[in-house]
Amino acid sequence: MAVSTGKILVVDIGTSSVRVAIIDGDARVIEERHRSLLPQTPAPGLVEFDAAAMARSSIELCQGALEAHGPVDAVGIANQRASVVVWDRKTGVPVAPGIGWQDLRTVMRCLELRGQGQHLAPNQSATKIESILDLADPDRSRDLCVGTVDSWIISSLTNGELHITDGTNVAVTGLREINNREWNTELLDILRIPESLLPAVVDSSGLHGLATALLGAPPIAGIMGDQQASLLGQGCVTPGDAKITFGTGAMLDLVLDGTIDDVKESRYLGGTFPIVTRRQNGKDLAGLEAIMLAAGTNIEWLRDDMGLIASAEESAEIAATCSDTGDVWFVPALLGLGTPNWDYGARASFVGITRGTTRAHMVRAVLEGVAHRGADLVDAAEADSKFTIARLRIDGGMSANPVFVSALASATQRPVEISPVREATTLGAAFSAGLAVGIWSGDEEIAATWRPTQVIEPGSALNRDRWSEAVQRSENWIPALSGLEF
Repeated sequence: MAVSTGKILVVDIGTSSVRVAIIDGDARVIEERHRSLLPQTPAPGLVEFDAAAMARSSIELCQGALEAHGPVDAVGIANQRASVVVWDRKTGVPVAPGIGWQDLRTVMRCLELRGQGQHLAPNQSATKIESILDLADPDRSRDLCVGTVDSWIISSLTNGELHITDGTNVAVTGLREINNREWNTELLDILRIPESLLPAVVDSSGLHGLATALLGAPPIAGIMGDQQASLLGQGCVTPGDAKITFGTGAMLDLVLDGTIDDVKESRYLGGTFPIVTRRQNGKDLAGLEAIMLAAGTNIEWLRDDMGLIASAEESAEIAATCSDTGDVWFVPALLGLGTPNWDYGARASFVGITRGTTRAHMVRAVLEGVAHRGADLVDAAEADSKFTIARLRIDGGMSANPVFVSALASATQRPVEISPVREATTLGAAFSAGLAVGIWSGDEEIAATWRPTQVIEPGSALNRDRWSEAVQRSENWIPALSGLEF
């Protein structure tokens, strides 16, 4: 029997990069490598990626990490959810560019399907798969594999031996009812997706097969969608535990009691959604998710398009030069509004600008606007879950911005705990794999690893009523889009 190294190799496939890390038994990152993998936008609303380059980068980064640090006990996978790849089963070559989760090419198809009683959203995988098959295999005669990014990377790491996914990923494809462990055969027939092309669904933690494309062929033992991995990575294992990841967008995820079998709704009244937090012993554990469509995107917009800041770091420096926004409000609806509003026709706006408004006021208003949206997510999650979120854990790029984090604590009136690892998805994938090989014994031990780098206590409450007035001015700006509901 191989001697345990106490180390896990993690492959984290994000929207714009591939990250590889080695995590030790104390939940510390001892090696980290990354490579940019920017999505392509061949036309407005289209988001594609080079799946072959994604796999190649993953393997090369893994090999480099293994060469530098030696063998590991297992491999954990975390991935952007709902993005899809279709590849030839025999050659392992993608038949078309992958389609990203943000891609909106199937909006009209989703509306058409609604008329047939099938409620799908364009950010789910189902219609993306249909669109690739219609292009690459219109008569459905080829021997292909379809899958989300985890399936594709695992197939690549195992030289085509494994075609699997886990419960956290399959739940956001739209191809299964949220509380049903079987494929929706009626929908598969409508979309003409042969069931034989789909991956097997396995536990999030388990010994699934060997990564024969890597040095030492370590077992693949952990598979999780990125947000669920971040939830686990921040030690959220008890019902009511919650975190927000502030990346390009922002996702609040909360642990619920029981399994997804107990869930009846596909969307809750407050605009949140049921999710699978993990598949464990064949059971899908239940959670809830609230979504902010644009978070870090607003900082990129300030830098790249408006020229108000030179770097993301400078946003905090400039905002700190004023104590408030001068009664200027920014609604971060560059891509519409998610939870709780779900208004795709809402548009971003500055409200309250005067001759005395400065660049610092506007930059601070953007940071506070994202903080207010974070508070909106917390309010919605509490209303829909009936849990009180006493303390809020956060990770992602914006968690390094002190002005923003302070504003978030004041907007939510809760202590904010900052993750020791900016991308907590890495830790979650490591925990998932480590549970399968005995590095961690269970949820209690994982919860004990949570060591926030800083806890920010709330200051004076921000004016939430004034914020609501600003949001109302941004809503329904494009009525045709505001009327869309998925």
